[in-house]
Formats: sequence, structure tokens, C-alpha cells
Amino acid sequence: MMNIIMVQFIIYCTIIIGISYYFSKISKTQSDFLLGGKKIPGWVLAFSERATGESAWLLLGYTGFVFMTGLSGIWVAAGIALGIIFSWLFLAKIFMRETEKYDVLTLPDYLAARFGQKANVIRWLASLLIVGFMMFYVGAQMAGAGKMLFTTFGLSPAGGIVLATIIIIIIAFAGGFISVVWTDMIQSVMMVITLVALPIAALIYINTNDLSISQSLVGAGSSFDSWFGGLTGFALGVLFFNNFAWFFGFLGGQPQLSARFMALKNDKEANHGSIVAVIWTFLAYGGAFLIGLAAIAMYDQGSFGDVEIILPTMILQLMPPWIAGLLLAGVLAAIITTANSQLLVVTGSVSEDIIHKALGVQLTDKQLVWLSRFSVVIFGLIGMVIALVSDSLLYLVVSWAWAGVGCTLSPAILLTFFWKRYSSAGVVATISAGLISTLLWISTPLEELLTSRFTTFFIAALFGVVFSLLLPDKQESTGTITKEEAL
Repeated sequence: MMNIIMVQFIIYCTIIIGISYYFSKISKTQSDFLLGGKKIPGWVLAFSERATGESAWLLLGYTGFVFMTGLSGIWVAAGIALGIIFSWLFLAKIFMRETEKYDVLTLPDYLAARFGQKANVIRWLASLLIVGFMMFYVGAQMAGAGKMLFTTFGLSPAGGIVLATIIIIIIAFAGGFISVVWTDMIQSVMMVITLVALPIAALIYINTNDLSISQSLVGAGSSFDSWFGGLTGFALGVLFFNNFAWFFGFLGGQPQLSARFMALKNDKEANHGSIVAVIWTFLAYGGAFLIGLAAIAMYDQGSFGDVEIILPTMILQLMPPWIAGLLLAGVLAAIITTANSQLLVVTGSVSEDIIHKALGVQLTDKQLVWLSRFSVVIFGLIGMVIALVSDSLLYLVVSWAWAGVGCTLSPAILLTFFWKRYSSAGVVATISAGLISTLLWISTPLEELLTSRFTTFFIAALFGVVFSLLLPDKQESTGTITKEEAL
């Protein structure tokens, strides 16, 4: 069985690397390398955005979370699904138009160009925020690779991390955004196949062996069979907000996702992307939730030293070898696609925002592309080191990164798009407040009471509004696009 799965892994990785090499010939400019040159179909960008947005967190982290919490884990999926739908329906076209208007390649560069009075301060703050938190996000993906390869082949987690790092760096190095997006599309399809096929197989197994999910939920613990975790009053509100708060990070502030919106070329492509993204979301999150519930029926609580290996364990148990190989490749796909996109975001922040724009280093397009490729290698290796020395859970690490980046930059984007009085001082205050509040919040017991994914968003938004009113720009920008204009 292991030989069959190993062969499939090798074939899969060879195909992905081959695609990357093909697209390396297309990425000739910095615009191509970081944003695809507006040449990619909307439906492909949607598959890429969804695969990038989920990663090992969905397949390993969320399924393990549902196994540990039961029915109340649904509110995480609900918050994320609503965030995805909102971003595609109300933000994607605005990103597309603003990118064309200001001729920018990255999210920090857009904010800097839009609020030119403090452009360099905004570039530095946003870029350092992204690089700092995203490196831990990349490390989380590589740690997920180690877990998966350990579960599948008995390969040491460290060996799995190193192997995954090599593949990730090769793909991102070769073709940049274009190769990442097209390999994302393949990997996104594999991810959703995994999340649809596995719960079907698990439900057949449960029925065949006279098991019961409902009875298992009752036996797993007093709160597992309750949609609200058996809580009432204030405790119920805390549970709801902590789980639902993933919603706030999807409102334009995740640069690896917003890059897909910025790469859209027209309204028709944006509409196609919206349809694909919404369907993908319902299939993927519905499947992941069912996998977690099925695992409660199949395994006793305490059966796993690490609940984040539940999904690959179920694949190996329930599937024939050749199907197991394909589905496990889907897990590896999730890790690779997200890590690639995050590496490109970090690379863009360093090469384009800091070196090229903030420091004013003048380079040719060819030199910028090679600078970006060099950055991919350096930051890929840093992510590998973080994965090797960190014992943090995927769910926890991704949650912190989601708060630090997504819930900090989301209010900045929303205020930019929909509030004419938002000022450059407000942008600086938003980013500074989000960064500081996240670091302070996750370092104290307050994180256990109310998640930073919720508090960071509102603290950052509050500071942005207050400082915009106190320190308005000398001359109001005319670049704001209203919601009505975007629709």
C-alpha cells in the first residue's frame, strides 16, 4: 500500500514542478511574477483564492477542531463562509478597479498610493506586519506537511518539513504568481475532491459498522451534541464570537487572497470567480465539518496524541491504496498552495514595497524578478526553521496570523473603499493599533476569554476612525469608490 501511495506522490509532485517550469518562461516582468499581468481567467483565480485561503488549516486543523468540540464547531465554518461570500460579491471588483487606477502590485503599495501623504510610513508598517505574521503562517503550513508525511509514511516530521519546503520553494521560485495560481487550480480541485469523498466513505463505514454519530456526540462529552456548546448567556456570546470571528479576516485584509482580486481583468471574470468560490466553499467546509463529526463516531476522545492527524488517518483506514494516494496528495496540495502564496506575499512586501518603493532602489524588471526569486528562497528557509522549532498547533498559529494580518488590514480596506473621510493618519493608526493589540492580546489570558480575531478588528477600526477625524488629510482623496459604483 505504501509503495502505491509513494509512487502517486512522486508523480503528483513531478507534474506540479513541471507546470511551474512551464510558466517560468511566462513570468518575465515584476508584474507577471507578483500579479500575473492580468492574464489569468477569473475561475482559475477563484480556485486559487479558495485553495490559498484554506490550506492545512482546513484539512488538518479544522477537522481536528470539530473532533474536539462537536456541533458548535459549525460557527467557525459559518463565519468563514459568510466572509468569503462577502469578499467576492462586494470587494473583488473594487480591488480590481483600484489596482488598475493606481497601477500597484501589492496591498501595501495600494494603501501607500491611495494615501500618498504618508506613503512610506504606510509601506513600512504594512510590509513589516505582513512579513512578521506571514512567516509564522508559512511555518504552520510546513509543520502541517511534517504531520501528514509522518502519518502517511512514518517519515520523521522534520524530514517531512524539509521535503515540503523544497517543493514549495521550487514552485514559487520558478514561475511566481502565474505558476502558483495554475498549480493552485489543480490542487484546489484535489482538495475539494478529498473533502467530498472522505465524508461519504466515512458515513458508509459508520452505517456498515452500526455506529451512530448522534449517540457518539452524546458520549463524547456534555457539550458535543449542542450547536452552542451547552452554553448560555455571556458564555454563549463568547463561544459564538470566538468561532464566528474568522469572518472579520476575510474582509479584504488577507494579502494572499486580495492578490487574486487584484489580478482580475474585468467584471465578467469577477462574476465567474464568484460562482466558483461560493460553490467551492460550501462543498469544502461542509465536507470538513462532516469529517470531524464522523471521526467522533469512529474514534474515542483521547485516541490521538495530536488531533490534527485525524484526516490522513481516516484516509488510510477507509480508502483503497490508489485512492488514498490521490486524496493524501490533496492534503499536500493544500499545504503547498497556501505556503506558495504566502511566500509570494512576503516576497512582494520585501522586493516591491520595501526595496523598490520605500528605499527607492532602481532595478530593471529582470533584476526585480530575480530579487523576488532570491527572496522566495530566503523566506522559504526561514519558514522551514520556524516549523522545525515550533510546537504550536496549526489552528492556533493560523488564528494568530489571521488576527495580526487579516483583522488589522481588513478595517483599513473597508474604510478606504467605503468612507471618504478616512485619512493617511487613520491608515497608520489602524495598522499600528492592530499590530500592537494583537501582540498584547495573544500574550495575555484575555485571548482565552475573547479571541484577538474579534478584538483586533474593532480596535484597529476604532483607531482608524478616531485619527481620521482628528488628523484629516490636507486635501481629500478622490479615489474612494462607493459600494454602489462597485456593483
